[in-house]
Amino acid sequence: MILKAHCKINIGLKVVRRREDGYHELQTVMYPVRGLYDIVEIERSEGDDVVFESRGIVVDCPSDKNLCVRAARLMQQRYSVGGVSIVLDKRVPFGAGLGGGSSDATAVICAINEIYELGLDKPTLAALAAELGSDTPFFVYDDARYCTGRGEIMTPVEVDIRGWWLVVAKPREGVSTAEAYSGVKPMLPEQDLCMLVARPVEQWQGSVTNDFEHHILASHPEIAKLKQAMLAAGATYAAMSGSGSAVFALFKDRPSLAFDSEIFAHIEHIEA
Repeated sequence: MILKAHCKINIGLKVVRRREDGYHELQTVMYPVRGLYDIVEIERSEGDDVVFESRGIVVDCPSDKNLCVRAARLMQQRYSVGGVSIVLDKRVPFGAGLGGGSSDATAVICAINEIYELGLDKPTLAALAAELGSDTPFFVYDDARYCTGRGEIMTPVEVDIRGWWLVVAKPREGVSTAEAYSGVKPMLPEQDLCMLVARPVEQWQGSVTNDFEHHILASHPEIAKLKQAMLAAGATYAAMSGSGSAVFALFKDRPSLAFDSEIFAHIEHIEA
């Protein structure tokens, strides 16, 4: 079975408070980026082994710690399924706030559900995915979601950006989750994020904001330059996705942008 594990962007992100369990309470809208994806190929194999191979972008992570392997082992533990062979063609940059690893893990969970004919429904798959990460369940539902809690409590939300051009760009440097949270100051938002996102895109800049941006852009000038370059090129809205370091922007017309060779860039026309 071959799956396209696409990534996501965060349209706005509010860090509301630090919880007693050490996590942070969030408010964010996650939106699927269907044209930017990893390819996950998974098959049944003899025995109980999880055989893993990674190609494409090199991920600085031991194979046994990769979320694909952890997802397969979780399914083996819960449902006594047999061995699997996984080949990951990595195309989504990591350390970007795009959820590429989470999407890969969800693809593995969903694939094992299919190839072993477990018959698990989406809520069950999402609950399994949530054990591997806060944003991982999002990829089970595969549509725009308003996310609260650690990010794992999700409800459908209307986000109409059909017809817009989306640009996603990431500088060579990444941002760790630990760094992102270490500099953020939790606070209750003055306005509900869902209400802000429901407004026309033309009203988003300056109101639909990411709480990580203030300190991340100050300490990572290359990320700040990316955002400013997109706005200077005519973007109606530009922001950092999640904890960064990727920046995304929405343009009414196909933009003409020239990035440095060390910058990863993706562009797509949003049709659905």
